[in-house]
Amino acid sequence: MVKTSSLAEPLAAHTVEWRISDAPVPYDVAVAEMEARAAAIAEGKANELVWLLEHPALYTAGTSADEKDLLAPDRFPVFKTGRGGQYTYHGPGQRVAYVMLDLKRRKPDVRAYVHDLERWLIATLARFNVVGEVRGDRVGVWVRRPDKGIGREDKIAAIGVRIRKWVTFHGISINVDPALEHFSGIVPCGISQHGVTSLADLGHVVSMEEVDMALRASFEEVFGASR
Repeated sequence: MVKTSSLAEPLAAHTVEWRISDAPVPYDVAVAEMEARAAAIAEGKANELVWLLEHPALYTAGTSADEKDLLAPDRFPVFKTGRGGQYTYHGPGQRVAYVMLDLKRRKPDVRAYVHDLERWLIATLARFNVVGEVRGDRVGVWVRRPDKGIGREDKIAAIGVRIRKWVTFHGISINVDPALEHFSGIVPCGISQHGVTSLADLGHVVSMEEVDMALRASFEEVFGASR
């Protein structure tokens, strides 16, 4: 369901709208829409938005990306993007949540915002009995994999944000059931010592709709009510 705001309607202080795209959204289209919405939010002309979608198979390069970490440059389209971080993969079976919030009206603290994104992901995973953890020396949310060796951890969710005029965009992704082999074309987030996993890989077969419901419920626990 897509909800849009009208300039004739009053904007609530923390009214967060939700949009779900059923068909894969091209990356450049998503970025253009995010930037336009973030600008409208900054101008007080639109409500905050969480946009849930999937992308076609592609790689993105964040502002800290090192070209040597792109191992298969001809495998999928590669997009340079203004979000923080390094190389990551997006594709079918991965739920991407683009988050456009006005931190001026909330809390103008970037570290606190990233921490809240981590809390949101961990709470969402907990609804599927998956213990997600964060690490001070690497971004994202990780799960321990004692079945794969001592000290082995796999990444199940990524975070990459950009903030302009205190309005956030880009956001998070959770691996629901993507083709994990597609991550082999990059060094995900520049980290080669650990692997990548998904809910399905961990034995949790859930639908994207179930993940969406968990994301929304957990979002409201961390960021407050939405509509």
